[in-house]
Amino acid sequence: MSSKPDSTPALPSPWPEFLEELDKLLSSAVELHCLGGFVLMALYGLPRPTGDIDYISAVPAEGSATIQVIAGPDTKLARKYKVCVHSVTVAEVPEDYETRLVEIFPGRFSNLRLLALDPHDVVLAKLTRNSPVDNGDVEFLAKAGVIDATTPQERYRQELRPYLADEKKHDLTLQLWLEDYFQEGSAV
Repeated sequence: MSSKPDSTPALPSPWPEFLEELDKLLSSAVELHCLGGFVLMALYGLPRPTGDIDYISAVPAEGSATIQVIAGPDTKLARKYKVCVHSVTVAEVPEDYETRLVEIFPGRFSNLRLLALDPHDVVLAKLTRNSPVDNGDVEFLAKAGVIDATTPQERYRQELRPYLADEKKHDLTLQLWLEDYFQEGSAV
């Protein structure tokens, strides 16, 4: 199963315009490790609109402050396009997620580089919040055939669960998602 689709869905306005302007406003290269609704919309055609690009890391690290000043919530650029870039300061992601990052728009921008978490890693990052939106996103990925039931279980056991404070809550959430979206009752 491929983590990235063969063709990237077209982004609805105002995203292309916002990203083009953000890229022009950056004076040096910044790489963002993205997750959330924007990734699912940009790579897999999630029909739910989103108003932000969530990211967990910037390279170089000081690039995060630059991005937030230019395109963070309530900036001039965000007000102009009614979308923003949001730094997620608390996220539980698999230990080796960086080895599976996928570039969303290769070669499209001069200074901005958006890298997406693998869809299985996006699912695991949603375990903690477990909101109705997160449940819908997991269901979308499962029904679209983007994720399978085995990979999240393996990564969860090997790369995430050993570092969690409340693993029983996460165990239950993952088990319910497997049952609801894959009709699998296999143990986490």
